[in-house]
Amino acid sequence: MSAKDAGTPPQAEQNVAPQQKPGQEPAKENAAQPVQDQERQLVRTATVDLRSDDVLKAIGEVKNRATAVGGFAGQENSTKKSGSVTVRVPSAELDRVVRDLASVGEVTRSEVRSEDVTDQLVDTESRMATAKASVERLRVLFERAGSTAEIAQVEAELTKRQADLESLQRRAESLKGKAAMATLTVQVATVPIAPPEPEKAGFLSALSGGWNALLAVLNGILIAVGALLPFAVVLALPAAAVVYLLRRRRRVTRMNEAG
Repeated sequence: MSAKDAGTPPQAEQNVAPQQKPGQEPAKENAAQPVQDQERQLVRTATVDLRSDDVLKAIGEVKNRATAVGGFAGQENSTKKSGSVTVRVPSAELDRVVRDLASVGEVTRSEVRSEDVTDQLVDTESRMATAKASVERLRVLFERAGSTAEIAQVEAELTKRQADLESLQRRAESLKGKAAMATLTVQVATVPIAPPEPEKAGFLSALSGGWNALLAVLNGILIAVGALLPFAVVLALPAAAVVYLLRRRRRVTRMNEAG
């Protein structure tokens, strides 16, 4: 490795195209598949509230339904009167599992949500391809390094790039895992579960919000005054002494002038 190569900063290394072997096709700048050609990757979640006279049996049925379609049970918390369980099921089976819960108990609320993470996954895979190419180039530089200083410099940068690549790989695997397996949370109770209260709107709601904001502002002012009060007391004593001495000096001066 020449001195010129050794002085090349790692940032410049990213802009160096890898050497092309004879007969090898030119490397593509972005190996990731275009977004429009990708199958949409959806992270699906669902929440279902059930009423059942036998909470423990109902939760057991939910877990059995998840296992039957290739899923598995996760967190569970239950008593004789109420309980909840979270299961993971294949995304393609989520709708069927949710429908089948009607045979487990009385469905009082059902909500299914989807988040499209296709763009995130494509972006992550594109950055992975760039990171892999960068790691390979640094490995070539590492093999060519001659001095201890060169080896240490390239090795430190190679370690950093590999850590970045592994982080991107974990993110991609996490997104794929979430898209492949949907999350279903089922709450079961012997009495119907009250639905979430909708946000109140109108004059009273606005008045309540304004009052709470006013109280927050007043509380902040009081906190600021309390924080500054000790400094004011400490600074006031010397200031009062200076004012007293100046006034006394003026009185003495006036008395001398009058005499």
